[in-house]
Amino acid sequence: MALHITSLNSGSNGNSYYLANHHDAILIDAGLNCRETEKRMGRLGLSMNKVRAIFISHEHSDHIHGLPVIAKKYQLPVYITRSTLLGGRLTLQDHLIRSFVAHECISIGDLRITPFPKLHDASEPYSFIVSCNEVTVGVFTDIGFPCENLIRYFQKCHAAFLEANYDDEMLEMGRYPYFLKNRIRGGKGHLSNKQALELFTSCRPAHMTHLLLSHLSRDNNSPDLVMELFRPSAGKTEIAVASRDKETEIYYISRGETKEPLIGTLQPKNFQYSLFQ
Repeated sequence: MALHITSLNSGSNGNSYYLANHHDAILIDAGLNCRETEKRMGRLGLSMNKVRAIFISHEHSDHIHGLPVIAKKYQLPVYITRSTLLGGRLTLQDHLIRSFVAHECISIGDLRITPFPKLHDASEPYSFIVSCNEVTVGVFTDIGFPCENLIRYFQKCHAAFLEANYDDEMLEMGRYPYFLKNRIRGGKGHLSNKQALELFTSCRPAHMTHLLLSHLSRDNNSPDLVMELFRPSAGKTEIAVASRDKETEIYYISRGETKEPLIGTLQPKNFQYSLFQ
């Protein structure tokens, strides 16, 4: 059974990712308002009536903006940590709030969702992988640096939404104030194009069929630039950009040929120095 995935929007103006099998669907993050979420899903022929739950990665507004209305309207359980709930000052109906534990799988129908901690400047940030019948898709955005958790879960994926937020030179020469530049590149902000490419080329599993480059900065990156960077290393993996202005097409991810994962050369010890800059 394939997983069907799409990015409804990916960027600092709103993030929401739809992952489903034939029977059930989840949203990871709800950064678009309810009406826009419904509109974009409708253009893809998708229905909120198939969505069974929402998983929240952290409390920044571009990930939770539409959450209260969507959850209430469709009576959807929301999987969220207490720190994220408090940090986002969210008002949710008590019976909809669900907790989760790092690295422990949650079952939604035949979907298996595994949360894991990541590096980001939020109270208790998480990323997620979603699996069904030995097919696994990861949603890896808002990541300051490739930690051991990210590397390990990335190597399981048949497809992934992977952050490629900024080009180093564009950020350095751009209009952002110095403190914001340092926040973005300081180890708990966002992944650069080069960091994402290094993770992809060093740790990509042989069975990865799709990579959707996500959470691109409008000011410090461009789709053409990041595609040009990744295309020579793509091999048999289809590379696409998750837009910050519209939904992507629906991608159908299946298991395909079984191979042993490539052994990654990235090691957490190589990154530790950057976390304290």
